[in-house]
Amino acid sequence: MQERAIYVTDFDMERIRKLLEGTKKWSQRDREYLEKLEEELDRAIVVSSKDVPGDVVTMNAQVRVRDLDSGVEKVFRLVFPADADYEQGKVSILAPIGTALIGYRAGDTVEWKVPAGVRRLKITAVLYQPEAAGDYHL
Repeated sequence: MQERAIYVTDFDMERIRKLLEGTKKWSQRDREYLEKLEEELDRAIVVSSKDVPGDVVTMNAQVRVRDLDSGVEKVFRLVFPADADYEQGKVSILAPIGTALIGYRAGDTVEWKVPAGVRRLKITAVLYQPEAAGDYHL
């Protein structure tokens, strides 16, 4: 799969980088996911909160995704670890699926490795994006 350009706001970039600084002593398994997030951030196009396209997955965005293997649709909100609650659909940026979603747009397909292979999700809609709603510092 060809890598697509991803967008991260300057505000989100700063907060995620600070979060990553505190994760250096995590286990090797978790470290692998964190390195993937760092790679995504390194290649991201950084934009101001006011200039991010409205269909980009940013922090605190709510997205609808479809699992391309099972066909199941789910709605997630991408959050920081302290706010994560999978039962409420709040997925941490440090979870593999959170790392996979950040910066991509509605219509994009994201992939990430799981023990059983590779999961593929299509972002069918960005239902809420704080920046598009004028909520620049959630």
